[in-house]
Amino acid sequence: MAMWGGRFTEATLDEFKAFNDSISFDYQLAQQDIAASKVWAAGLAEAGLIAPDEAQQLQQALQQLADELLQNPRLPVDSGEEDIHSWVETKLTERLGTVARKLHTGRSRNDLVATDLRLWTRAAASAVRSSLLGSIQALLNFADAAGTAVMPGYTHLQRAQPVMVAHWALAYVEMLKRDLGRLDDASKRLNVCPLGAGALAGTGVPVDRSWLAQQLGFDAAAANSLDAVSDRDFVVELSAAASLCMTHVSRLSEDVIFFCSGEAGFFKLGDAISSGSSLMPQKKNPDVFELLRGKSGRILGQLVAILHVLKGLPLAYNKDMQEDKQGFFDLMQQWQQSLQVLATVLPHLSVKVDACRQAAELGYSNATDLADYLVSKGIPFRDAHHLSGQLVLIASKQQLPLEQLPLTEMQQVSDVISEDVYPALTLEAGMARRSALGGTSPEQVLPALAKAKAWLAAQQ
Repeated sequence: MAMWGGRFTEATLDEFKAFNDSISFDYQLAQQDIAASKVWAAGLAEAGLIAPDEAQQLQQALQQLADELLQNPRLPVDSGEEDIHSWVETKLTERLGTVARKLHTGRSRNDLVATDLRLWTRAAASAVRSSLLGSIQALLNFADAAGTAVMPGYTHLQRAQPVMVAHWALAYVEMLKRDLGRLDDASKRLNVCPLGAGALAGTGVPVDRSWLAQQLGFDAAAANSLDAVSDRDFVVELSAAASLCMTHVSRLSEDVIFFCSGEAGFFKLGDAISSGSSLMPQKKNPDVFELLRGKSGRILGQLVAILHVLKGLPLAYNKDMQEDKQGFFDLMQQWQQSLQVLATVLPHLSVKVDACRQAAELGYSNATDLADYLVSKGIPFRDAHHLSGQLVLIASKQQLPLEQLPLTEMQQVSDVISEDVYPALTLEAGMARRSALGGTSPEQVLPALAKAKAWLAAQQ
């Protein structure tokens, strides 16, 4: 019989039961449900609502159940129970009889599921955090291995100015650092305990809710019972953090896919992270990065789904909120796995140093350096920009790079140009000139890499 069946005289329709039951996915909360139940049993005993020996029986039976689930986590799935809460209670009743039926005193499935989900999310967020740090470490290792290698930087997917490969990697480190901050920030707000809030109005038994929260590792008990059972902000916040983080992973993946293409040829995919074609034997496909790029859409969809579930709900608990779990379970698992995979595959990505340098020297990427040179001769930047553009036009018509344009032709555009223009147009000179804070010069990038390593070490 269902936990709530006392006032009903007709059996539940099979179609409604199949539609209503959540055991097929909320079984993943089994260990959290047991942990919350153990603490609740202790709280009932402390309040004098069950005898000490009854509390001990409950604790032992719950621990045995937890041990069995370690061997087979999917044990509840085919039980025919409505949800994980009823499964735990049924198993306890089979073992303890009447004593088990005392456990739910003063408690609702509403505050219990909210507690379970927070406990599960806390553990999942911790796993994501470890994988996120692993991805940052892999990017720092990649930047280290790249050394002072230079490649083209892009705007509008057009070659713009040369950048250090390490500078490119450190840009994604900055993004993932912000993602870590969002994860940590959301985890702080997550860590409050709904247990004891009852169905909506608070429990009617004299349990110490602050003690319950402390025993479960929460920072505090939820302050308002209505909010406690209906709050899923933590699901939304972590879904949003995941969506933005995976957007960063997707952008990185897009860069890598392009940089590994025949058109760019800056990076090389190791065989261990490449796929082939069933038809074209020459192909070496970046499938792993394409999958990472694709996962971002899946995770973003889960964020939109939970927002739509919550947007029209009145206080307090509503059955719509059963839809908070399947997508969120998938999102947290896919987020953690994607970051873990990223950390695993980056060591198999290498830089083609010569190809990168050759590409960085092409496409008149030193045109800004020429403008800066003219500024150093006293020409206002806007005029220097115009003159540099004229020289690019002349050089392109002759199919020459700027640094090979004869001095006499340069001087026809501006008589302030002299022989010292040629050293100013070298790749090394242009890179060195970007020495302001955050720039791509070795003077800035190498200390930035060292600083990021120190930051990461402090996070461990």
